[in-house]
Amino acid sequence: MLFLSCFVSYMLRVNMSVNLLAMVQPVQKMNQHALTLLSSNGTNANDTSISVPMPTASTVHNYGPRYNWSSHDQSVILGAYFYGYLVTSLPAGVLAERFGPRNLVGSSLAVSALLTALTPLAATYGMWTVVVNRAALGICGGVLYPALHNLVSRWAPPDEKGKFVSALMGGTFGTVVTWPLVGVLIETFGWSFAFYVPAVITAIVVTFWLIIVADSPAKHPRIQKEEQDYIIKSLGDTISKQNLLPPVLKMVTSLPFLALLVLHFGNLWGLYFLLTAAPKFMSEVLGFKLAKAGFLAALPYLARALAAFGFGSIGDYLRKKSVFSVTTIRKSFCLFSHIIPGLFLVGLIYAGFDPYVCVAIITLSLGFNGASTMTNLQNSQDLAPNFAGTLYGIINFVGTTSGFISPMLVAHFTAQRSTMDEWQYVFAIGAAAYIIPAVVFVLFGSAVVQKWNEPGQSESKQTTKQMQETY
Repeated sequence: MLFLSCFVSYMLRVNMSVNLLAMVQPVQKMNQHALTLLSSNGTNANDTSISVPMPTASTVHNYGPRYNWSSHDQSVILGAYFYGYLVTSLPAGVLAERFGPRNLVGSSLAVSALLTALTPLAATYGMWTVVVNRAALGICGGVLYPALHNLVSRWAPPDEKGKFVSALMGGTFGTVVTWPLVGVLIETFGWSFAFYVPAVITAIVVTFWLIIVADSPAKHPRIQKEEQDYIIKSLGDTISKQNLLPPVLKMVTSLPFLALLVLHFGNLWGLYFLLTAAPKFMSEVLGFKLAKAGFLAALPYLARALAAFGFGSIGDYLRKKSVFSVTTIRKSFCLFSHIIPGLFLVGLIYAGFDPYVCVAIITLSLGFNGASTMTNLQNSQDLAPNFAGTLYGIINFVGTTSGFISPMLVAHFTAQRSTMDEWQYVFAIGAAAYIIPAVVFVLFGSAVVQKWNEPGQSESKQTTKQMQETY
């Protein structure tokens, strides 16, 4: 259910990246060959006075109503989700810890399904109605991951957390399925069905969620006693039975937590950049049709999801066998989750114009980022199991800002033209956003349970627990 909840949430989140291409007037652009011809004739390709013929009616597919939304308008629509996401991402962990994550997740997904189904109607009223709709969808989506991290902290034995956190990669599979699916739906039935179908799938998942999920093993009506005892015993006293108020000041002044925050920001920059921009890059720069662009843009997410389960299993094995300390595992896996993906983005700048080489490099970059299941996606569980949801809510709040900054960055560099010459600056910034946070985390990060995990606990007991967690 962790997997499916993330799966449908991402279906509703990412469908707009492809749908929007079919909702707007075809972009007025010149391909690389045309630019070369202009240059050879002594014409400045950057001259905005050049008249470029728009596609004729016969070359423009009729997928439904088309709206005259500019590149800036489109970036605002794509970024609107993340503005809403910010509103609830911060308090979601506290709400889940106080009132339970089951109903919080179920209700947010149900409302999200309704908002998605209403998107075609919203579009008829104008661009800003769609922006409001997407922002409201983001408000619902913002509660999901902090609440799920709270569930993981209550359900996952320490030696199996890598597998549990890997299940949160359901969102990645949601992207893998959604982009090809909506591409086919658009070309077959029109873009409105690319909103209706994901909404129906989400409604079905919500029904199963409310039937199956409970807030904790102790509250599940059908769990076997043996399994319940095993989970509770494995968690020990890292999870308090009381509803504790998070020590916010101690959190935000904790160096290991700040290192995690920076690491998570870098991870989300790379993820959200490709999430919002990959279909545009593959359609406008690499020249793929919508259905194929959707499929190829989804390949990196398939690689990320599969790699996540592999890295999660390896990390769990290393922890179970005590091969390395948990802190060493977290820091060493940054090589795979951040540094190697950043280097691949650098390589993309020099890849030339072979579209399939570009797709392969992007796929490898995001594939290695699947190791984030062993770094930033799990570290909040290490630092403070009692406040894992709150910690994740804070780092997600900050990291989500990249979700609307990166579309604006892409719009800025591609305002006049959308060729590899413009995109190389975007890729260079993405590479830096991966590598620099990894260096910060290696220097200052930790996987030791922090003293503020249980504010009322005696200092001696905290020290003993920290030593046990370290070794």
